[in-house]
Amino acid sequence: MTVRDLSKDNRILSILVFSAVLIWLDATILGVALERLADPSAGLGASPGQLQWAVGAYSLLFATALFVAGALGDRYGHRRILVAGVVMFGVASLWAAWASGPTELIVARGLMGAGGAMIMPASMAIISFTFPPERRPGAIAAWAASSGVGVAGGPLLGGLLIDHFWWGSVFLVNVPLVGLSLLGIAVYVPNPRSPQRRRPDPLGLVLSTAGLGLLAYGLIEGGQRADWGRWQVCGSIAAGLALLAGFVAAELRAAEPSFDPRLFRNRRFAAGNLALGAMFFAVTGQMFFGAFYLQGARGMSAWDAGLVALPGALGVIAGAPLGSRLAGRFGVAAVAGPGLVLVALAFAANLAFAVDTPLLWWCVVGALSGFGIGAVVAPTTAAVVAALPMDRMGAGSAVSNTIRQVGSVLGIAVLGTILTTSYRHGIGPALAGLPEGVREGARPSAEATRHVATVLGRPDLVDAANRAFVHAMHVTAGWAGLVAFAGAVALILAFRNRRRTMPEPAGDVQVYAGSTAGESSA
Repeated sequence: MTVRDLSKDNRILSILVFSAVLIWLDATILGVALERLADPSAGLGASPGQLQWAVGAYSLLFATALFVAGALGDRYGHRRILVAGVVMFGVASLWAAWASGPTELIVARGLMGAGGAMIMPASMAIISFTFPPERRPGAIAAWAASSGVGVAGGPLLGGLLIDHFWWGSVFLVNVPLVGLSLLGIAVYVPNPRSPQRRRPDPLGLVLSTAGLGLLAYGLIEGGQRADWGRWQVCGSIAAGLALLAGFVAAELRAAEPSFDPRLFRNRRFAAGNLALGAMFFAVTGQMFFGAFYLQGARGMSAWDAGLVALPGALGVIAGAPLGSRLAGRFGVAAVAGPGLVLVALAFAANLAFAVDTPLLWWCVVGALSGFGIGAVVAPTTAAVVAALPMDRMGAGSAVSNTIRQVGSVLGIAVLGTILTTSYRHGIGPALAGLPEGVREGARPSAEATRHVATVLGRPDLVDAANRAFVHAMHVTAGWAGLVAFAGAVALILAFRNRRRTMPEPAGDVQVYAGSTAGESSA
């Protein structure tokens, strides 16, 4: 290969890395804006349920559109799908920035997730077609490193924007990145197509999206209304589960399934993905309650909250490559298993946090949790894909990415609902003496209680709101920790035999394998 060819390939890689930063940046930047979005005066006055949807809609559409986007790229060319994804992401970002209400924000966030789902497989396919086998692992590792930029930079950039501009600026920042990406793609990026074109799976897309959406709606609605017996709640959950069962049945009958359930017959593939899904379930919920703890209960600025989140992001960046190297030597069970136990213990440490706990301990726990996340994701993702035959690795990678996003959707739905339900029970006694209308307005969230306390001139209600929220955070963290620990047990049991399940590392290829989920690992 000539120097000119190397330079051309590096330009293509740089553009793809730049485009991928959009996915990782948006996944973490929203966390610092949640408190502002809940503010009735400076934000949208979004309820906890609406904020759950604002976070979950992104992962929901990302999960269900991911494998369809890959098939479209095979058929119509991966550059076309990449351009379509970047454009959709940019237009949806503009819509989100100037959304007039929570519903518009939720829809815009869902479209951003669909755009991100088109960017990821298209970028990976272009790298695979562009780079020769001897250079491909290094290119993949460089592309994956973009997740670290987003994970570390998202909270800091978001905090800076929130403190100096309005809440919509956290979405508007995507627009110049989109413009630069499109310019680079148009000039340098080729448009490869797969010689074996997969068929799009519209039935699978509809069933999976509707099923997950109805299931999440039922869980969130039950927590918001504190009434799990309502037909809207029970009916939505039942219909969601039925549609998901229909999705699995349809994929089992399909000749070329986009999401192949048969892969789960492999014990290690199934257990590894279960562990990854459990981890993202827990971590996504932590992002939700962590933002309200730091900015709400502790009254920190968005910038300061972003700084406090930085140790966790740096922990992920440090844990991924080290976990990959150690797992190659000692095995996945000996590295990723304890890593996930460390994540579970970090959740248990949240039980000791109060409103006045020194922030140093939050940073230490965050760094340890982030290190554990990195040590789990990188080697486990590589191992579950390597557990499959060579001709099934592509399908296995698509399934693994989908499972991680599904874990994120369910994490924000279930853990967010636990947080809301626990808070409503905890704040009840403090609101007992208020008129019924005022009481109902103050009950849904700590932000609503503080707003009512300000209007009424009742500082005691602010203290009660903070105490009730911290208790709700403890309950939520406890459940998250149990789920993470169950994932660790499944991982250790499946990979406990000392047998190589990962290919010999070529460069830092294992870093890529774990970082394909970087959007949710912060």
